[in-house]
Amino acid sequence: MFGSVSDLEIEGQIPALRRFARSLARNRDDADELVQDTLLQALSRWRQLRRPGSIRAWLFQILFNLHRTRGRDRQRHLVRFSDEAGADHPDPAGDQTQGLHLSDALSALSRLPQEQRIALELVAIEDLTYEEVAKVTEVPIGTVMSRLSRARERLRSELEGSNVTRFRRMK
Repeated sequence: MFGSVSDLEIEGQIPALRRFARSLARNRDDADELVQDTLLQALSRWRQLRRPGSIRAWLFQILFNLHRTRGRDRQRHLVRFSDEAGADHPDPAGDQTQGLHLSDALSALSRLPQEQRIALELVAIEDLTYEEVAKVTEVPIGTVMSRLSRARERLRSELEGSNVTRFRRMK
């Protein structure tokens, strides 16, 4: 136990950190290394956590900052998602049409500008609030809202006429 946050609370964040790291790094090995470095840095800076309830956003912020610091060119590779847990995404093999729509949505998501994609993923997939996303990405909340609006509009226009499940609107 570290302060008032248990090991289980940290471990519970690892799947979400891995998803986000894979999206940023676009390479499983680099993503795993990024998550490991995030956890090591979090443990070494544990006393800097001001509010125990904000551990999720704090961990995402560390991960995002580590990724930015490494200076990798994140735009040159296609997004690759893998389902090691098998529960993060629907199984496209069960329904070929659904699989095609999922593929279209993931492809459209990967074509978004990085800033828009990151904001949308953190809100729609990782369930962070606008305020938490602003903290993670170190931009004003209005910028987060603008990026989300542009991302949703671009996805809407690219997927228009498609039978893709809509991204849920939150906050």
